[in-house]
Amino acid sequence: MELWNMTLENNFFLFGILQSSKYPELVCATITFLYLMAVTSNGLLLLLIAMDKRLHVPMYFLLSQLSLMDLLLTTVISPKTFVDYLCGQSTISFSGCGFQMFLLLTIGGAEDILLALMAYDRYVAIRHPLNYMVFMRPKVCWSMVATNWLLASLNALVHTTYTMHFSFCRTREISHLLCEIPPLLKLACGDTTKYQFMVYTMGVTYLLIPISAIIASYTLVLTAVFHMPSTQGRKKALLTCSSHLTVVGLYYGAAVFMYVLPSAYHSPQQDNIISVFYTIITPALNPLIYSLRNKDVLGSLKKLLEKGPSGQEL
Repeated sequence: MELWNMTLENNFFLFGILQSSKYPELVCATITFLYLMAVTSNGLLLLLIAMDKRLHVPMYFLLSQLSLMDLLLTTVISPKTFVDYLCGQSTISFSGCGFQMFLLLTIGGAEDILLALMAYDRYVAIRHPLNYMVFMRPKVCWSMVATNWLLASLNALVHTTYTMHFSFCRTREISHLLCEIPPLLKLACGDTTKYQFMVYTMGVTYLLIPISAIIASYTLVLTAVFHMPSTQGRKKALLTCSSHLTVVGLYYGAAVFMYVLPSAYHSPQQDNIISVFYTIITPALNPLIYSLRNKDVLGSLKKLLEKGPSGQEL
């Protein structure tokens, strides 16, 4: 109990990429730029989808959820990193660490399932185009998204509660940019071997099911695409699918490295780089991957820019 009380009263020190870098000013400036880029691009994409009725379809509804998750994910990390640099210290309270972990696990878990839902959406659109608006009607879309957030938050709550119940009697220096399970467990006093195995098993399961669904969906999608008689239709379908698969590769590549790769293959430097990649870089890239190659989004943006202050076209 004494160790528990000691933990509650003390802060953790985050020794992340800024502290280990030879050029912290450059790293901080890069993180700030990427954050502003992520906020601008994701915010603009959310605005376009909300304002343009042509984008009020299931595909763009799910895309808006992805932008929202990316916006929240990078906001959990980047502003604090910038403030810590300005203040000259990188500390986080015990409760703040737990809350940050809960948010990261919730948003990351929700995005994990969402990417599978987006693959299912493409499967229905291409394999069953006539029944698309029946299978993906608004009620179904909202139910899928609500269930997604609920499952992700419950999973995050269980892991956060169990991780933070350990007594942290060793050094309070976390060799990481943020509060995540693997680096935090290294500071625990008790034996965490069984829990680390459980985290590994849950991580594999939580990633394997959506990945399997994505592979199955795109196997059927690509089979249908290559049998399309129209070259233009085939090109459009492949373009949409390639954008989604690029985002899938970016997300799952980092997630597999962080939560599936055995701890023996981890190092603080690698973990920090991977964390920056999926919490800061990927949220800035995702909207660009979708929008720059999407004629509907670009058309909506052009239409918005052509309007004057009164909402009338110039």
